[in-house]
Amino acid sequence: MLIKFDDDSKTAKLSLRAVEILKILNEKENEDPKNVKSLWRPEYGAYMIEGTPGKPYGGLLAHFNVVEANMRYRRQEATKLLQPNEVLMSLTVFPRIGAPDFTDPPTHPTSNTGASKSLFFPDEAIYPGHPRFKTLTRNIRERRGEKVAINIPIYRDENVPLLFKEDLTSKGDDGSSSKASKDNHIYMDAMGFGMGCCCLQLTFQACNIQEARTLYDQLTPLCPIMLALTAASPFYRGYISDVDCRWSVISSSVDCRTQEERGLKPLKENKFRISKSRYDSIDSYLSKQGEKYNDVPLTYDDEIYKQLLDNDIDHLLAQHIAHLFIRDSVSLFSEKVHQDDLEDTDHFENIQSTNWQTMRFKPPPPNSSIGWRVEFRPCEVQITDFENAAIVCFTVLLTRVILSYKLNLLIPISKVDQNMVRAQKRDAVKVEKFWFRRDITSDVKSDDAQSEYTEFTINEIINGKVLISEKIHNKNILCVII
Repeated sequence: MLIKFDDDSKTAKLSLRAVEILKILNEKENEDPKNVKSLWRPEYGAYMIEGTPGKPYGGLLAHFNVVEANMRYRRQEATKLLQPNEVLMSLTVFPRIGAPDFTDPPTHPTSNTGASKSLFFPDEAIYPGHPRFKTLTRNIRERRGEKVAINIPIYRDENVPLLFKEDLTSKGDDGSSSKASKDNHIYMDAMGFGMGCCCLQLTFQACNIQEARTLYDQLTPLCPIMLALTAASPFYRGYISDVDCRWSVISSSVDCRTQEERGLKPLKENKFRISKSRYDSIDSYLSKQGEKYNDVPLTYDDEIYKQLLDNDIDHLLAQHIAHLFIRDSVSLFSEKVHQDDLEDTDHFENIQSTNWQTMRFKPPPPNSSIGWRVEFRPCEVQITDFENAAIVCFTVLLTRVILSYKLNLLIPISKVDQNMVRAQKRDAVKVEKFWFRRDITSDVKSDDAQSEYTEFTINEIINGKVLISEKIHNKNILCVII
């Protein structure tokens, strides 16, 4: 995030200069795309820049030493282009996002016009250099049939009244926001509150489709654990919330489901009841080992499912893809409508890339040497490069021991969903308990599936716990890595 400080007035605001900075940062790639140390891309906010390594890291132990250095290089590269009093900060959320006068230059929300129609988030804070972002914003709102509604519980202390309820009429509310907001919650009404957050995402290449499925499944139970470990976003609209993570904020910010799809009205115009936003945790495992833990009914498009089966796609992968396609496209450009699907995957990627889940299963792109990949998406970004590099290296080491020792971290999908809710609570990393396997080194199947897992604190999951009543010591993650 680009942040401008004013020492005289003691203010910090989001600097809306991402377009200018990205134009310069991309010059090296445009001149010599194969020999750059960093790649830069726009993100949702006009104050955001996304940096990635110029090429994937290798698989040697020595490459762990490169991660932090490359992060520092990227930060230095972008920092050279900043104006006086501007700072590049890796924050998950800007604490005053949506508060009055939070941008530089000053902007004003327009509650009756524009893409967001927000009481708090101005359209000028959306990245203006590509139509995708405003198009997504407008289409999600219009498909839903109303503005998105984000309600995050407020942190209660002596300075918060017993009934925290905002008067939104002074901000131009026509009554719809007052109806959507909840008492004792921080209310937000635009995609920018979620997609204007930053995060730390990792993509792993597998040697084949089977290994990709294994990584996808085995990393899924770790998503809420890593979300809680990296929790970094308790502030919204200048208020302190009673959650520590961004996840439910983003989930609500892009929830394009209609009232019928949310179960608020009988199905008439829509085909499916959909239990989650298009930004949420995954709904099914993909490997044979994980199949028995798919305990949540999966909604999917029957026609697409049958088409995939008829073309020799197996049941688990077919239902995964058919599940993605219960969603409508929310951003499609006219020049991309007519494609040869035998040569181009744009139509698939259009849906795939707007199903924002904790994990993403990525088939190889056509006419490319890139193989099967999985993307690990839950982590919140940290302030320092050292912290971010530590998270990356720890997660990579996890993938290595999962594959090398054939670890089994699987628990039912319903328990992963419960863990995702717990992970976002205040101080979850210290006080919450999470469902996790008793023994991650064994694939022994019990007649009583519930005996395979129980509740642990994150400290116990990472460092281990002696279960005295059962005279066993659960194999902890850190021990296996070391």
